[in-house]
Amino acid sequence: MKQRQAILFLLLILSGILFLCGQEVVEEIVAIVNDDIITLSQYKAEHDYVYRMLSEQYQGEAFEKAYAQMKVILIDNIITNILLLQEAGKMDLQVEEELKAQLENIKKENNMESDQDLIRALQQEGMTFEGFKKQVRERILREGIIYQQVMGSIVIDDAEIVNYHKLHPEEFTELAEYKLRGIYISAELRSEEEVEAKKREISEKLASEEEFAALAGEYTEDATKEKQGDMGRYKKGQLAKSLEQAVEELKEGEVAPWLKVINGWYLLKVDEKKESRLKTFEESREELQQKLFTEKRQKKTEEFLRDLREKSYIKILKPNPLDY
Repeated sequence: MKQRQAILFLLLILSGILFLCGQEVVEEIVAIVNDDIITLSQYKAEHDYVYRMLSEQYQGEAFEKAYAQMKVILIDNIITNILLLQEAGKMDLQVEEELKAQLENIKKENNMESDQDLIRALQQEGMTFEGFKKQVRERILREGIIYQQVMGSIVIDDAEIVNYHKLHPEEFTELAEYKLRGIYISAELRSEEEVEAKKREISEKLASEEEFAALAGEYTEDATKEKQGDMGRYKKGQLAKSLEQAVEELKEGEVAPWLKVINGWYLLKVDEKKESRLKTFEESREELQQKLFTEKRQKKTEEFLRDLREKSYIKILKPNPLDY
């Protein structure tokens, strides 16, 4: 214990100061995690990697929001990763075969025939093969320790599944679904009388039993014209409220009255309709098992990581390293 304290004390002294022998600059230490340290360059490397990933996924305000969230949790994520690797080291997890298998899968999925193909692709991304292997290996180790410490303790019995299904019927209810066909008449360049005349003309043809689809192909003035007014399928809640109110009481084959919308009028027909229904327990079993397993895995993982942090020595020297 005294030896470990001496090591930690030395690390603290070296953090962010000049090393007197030879006047060499010692790199700033961002945090201490048991017997490991997080340097400023390590933090920056992780920051830049995540920054690049976010910039490829988001733009504008969405990126700014995601980046702000990332900065808040980045140091904690790095600490968590180190703690998991330390645990994997204590348990002497052997993952070389899994590493080889994953590298082979990566090459296969990207149509690469050799390590050289992968090396060239990594070089284009500014990465070395050894650096990439290290990242993959560490990810396998982290996943391995989580699997050992968390997954094996998760048990889900039928009683839990049955009870959840009874208590949360809204989660297993299939919403009503409509397959619609429509005729849209624009009112932008027409007088009110012209619009009414057009609506009356279409309604009279429908009354004389002309096919709705054929009339939609002839009259509708929106993007569905080539599909004879086929608007596709909508689940309850996906349609505009005014349209949904008009069609939800209709049966298959029935047509709603003309509906006023922005800049025009709609005539809607329900081609197909599926009523809402509660899925049976057997239909929901697999979905339920996965949901309960995911919830328990998350809870137990959080508990494991919390316990791991509590029994570890963690000293954050620079909570916002890039602000200095």
